[in-house]
Amino acid sequence: MAVRAKIAASVVRINLRARTAALVSLALLAAILTIVPIAQSQTFTILHNFTGNSDGGQPTAGLTMDAAGNLYGTTTIGGQSASNCYGSCGTVFRLKKEGEGWVLNSLYQFRGGDDGANPQQKVVFGPDGTLYGLTWTGGGGPCPTGNMNGCGTVYNLRPSPTACANVLCPWTESVIHRFAGGAYDGASPGAEPTFDSAGNMYGTTNQGGISNRDQCVNVPGYTCGTVFKMVPSNGAWTESLIYLFSGQADGSNPNAGITLDASGNLYSTASENGYNGGGTVFELMPSSNGWTESALYSFSYTTGDSPRYGLIFDPEGNMYGSTPFGGPYDGGAVFELQPSSGGWGFTPLYNFSGGSQLTGAFGDLVRDSEGNLYGTTLSVGDDHLGMVFELSPTMNGWTLNVLHQFTGVKSDGAVPVGGVVRDAQGNLYGTAQSGGTYNQGVIWKITP
Repeated sequence: MAVRAKIAASVVRINLRARTAALVSLALLAAILTIVPIAQSQTFTILHNFTGNSDGGQPTAGLTMDAAGNLYGTTTIGGQSASNCYGSCGTVFRLKKEGEGWVLNSLYQFRGGDDGANPQQKVVFGPDGTLYGLTWTGGGGPCPTGNMNGCGTVYNLRPSPTACANVLCPWTESVIHRFAGGAYDGASPGAEPTFDSAGNMYGTTNQGGISNRDQCVNVPGYTCGTVFKMVPSNGAWTESLIYLFSGQADGSNPNAGITLDASGNLYSTASENGYNGGGTVFELMPSSNGWTESALYSFSYTTGDSPRYGLIFDPEGNMYGSTPFGGPYDGGAVFELQPSSGGWGFTPLYNFSGGSQLTGAFGDLVRDSEGNLYGTTLSVGDDHLGMVFELSPTMNGWTLNVLHQFTGVKSDGAVPVGGVVRDAQGNLYGTAQSGGTYNQGVIWKITP
């Protein structure tokens, strides 16, 4: 259990100034605006209880839905036994609706060698219709950051090309890049990849690139992080670093995925440093001379701290995101950035209250056609084990509606760190890292 705790701790290690996501204080949930009680019409259902065995355990990433309504995701542990992952290296799974129930198929079980290990990110569908993802470690080591089995990988999963009589057939994995760390490559990718219209792939790494220990992480081998691009050609991929963080006004140690606009500009967050010390929202603009980085907003602890997740746009070009720490009540914030006169204006939409050891929004936000925002918290909630929330715009500001609060019991779950996915009927789906029947996490559904 100590080893599994160590793996889990690496997932929530987003504030590198010694704040952790320990679920310990007794802070009450509060906010600047109105809190609406849990809606009684909501129905919460557990779709799968992870066992920590072949199906995996301790999911920390969100889910991806295909056109048929099947759900895909990853677990940080579980799968086949592997000593170089402290027992097991994690899985990629599919949860498929079968009649009145759901059936989980383990698509791939990582071995912890060249194939990768401990995926902490969700998988996405690429332009070719197959799955792509990244692993936090693995790929062959040692890594300069200290991970003995490697700096992480970019991988592709596709169904077996040959007929298979077993409905639970595993898929075929191929590694398309193994990170090397150091000054010339990234290490420890923190989020899922993003594709542009030409089929190029973009992503971030939490480590690698420029070595600046005073500004970044004061640990030997740790550096400030990168943004990378991968270009496909004749069945192969070529990786290049398009930006290396310095840990100064640009920020450092990104954990979030990339968001693209219609002009091909890239947007994301860096979890540390920046002009005010609390991380940044940044933009990368392509040009004939490479990429130009601009810090659009620099967080201070009073406005929000350590943004870990990505950004979403509304039709008017406004951006929305969240921080798990900071804000007036020390529980993280949900914010909006509006383009204005060549710059960006920052507006806090909601500030959670949690104290220094309870954290707010965790996972990418989701927006519906009415402008409502949906997300999860790591530990803010009545039982300090996280909740699912909806933020709705009103004439008087934004209103928080608590859709579910996790209790950690066998019929529930705890620590929903991966955000939500929403289907066309308004149902929400997500994962919780722990709790459930075997205390290895769950997949859940909320029906309006």
